[in-house]
Amino acid sequence: MMSIAYDFTPETAAGEFLRKPHQLLIDGHRVPSSSGRTFKSLNPATEEVIATIAEGNEADVNRAVAAARRAFEGPWRTMRAAERGNLLLKWAELLKRHADEIIEIESLDGGKPISATTRQDFPAAIDTLTYYAGWADKISGDVVPTRDDALTYTVREPVGVVAAIVPWNFPLLIGMWKLAPALACGCT
Repeated sequence: MMSIAYDFTPETAAGEFLRKPHQLLIDGHRVPSSSGRTFKSLNPATEEVIATIAEGNEADVNRAVAAARRAFEGPWRTMRAAERGNLLLKWAELLKRHADEIIEIESLDGGKPISATTRQDFPAAIDTLTYYAGWADKISGDVVPTRDDALTYTVREPVGVVAAIVPWNFPLLIGMWKLAPALACGCT
């Protein structure tokens, strides 16, 4: 097994965060899994336990989808596109404010050096979020020139709840590739 040097220490904000058990985030609330089960998240490079996380199941997924559906049918879908874009930009700023902790956690979770996460994963995730924030108010339909006596047009509308399974190797970045465009388009 390859040895990778980490700057992880339990005294950091990331260390403090990882020591706590982690629940699911459903409908804006931290909740245990409906089964009460948890699992140990391992650093793939060292096989050390980095955190204990609630183990979601089908019932938890159904609760999360129902909450996302309520958000979709409520404020998110009808929110002005520019406001969605601004919220995505605020999210990018929040991530930047906590860059050190997020980079440390992402490095441990992916089993890669902090230098790689600092150079590639984190900036690319911020760039992705910022890019799609800029698209939020630029997604529009088209007028299709079919006939002189008809107005034919397309309208782009949010479709609903989006789900994604994110692999272990670039969770922040690949997660952002899924979340940012969906949210920018008005999906939840």
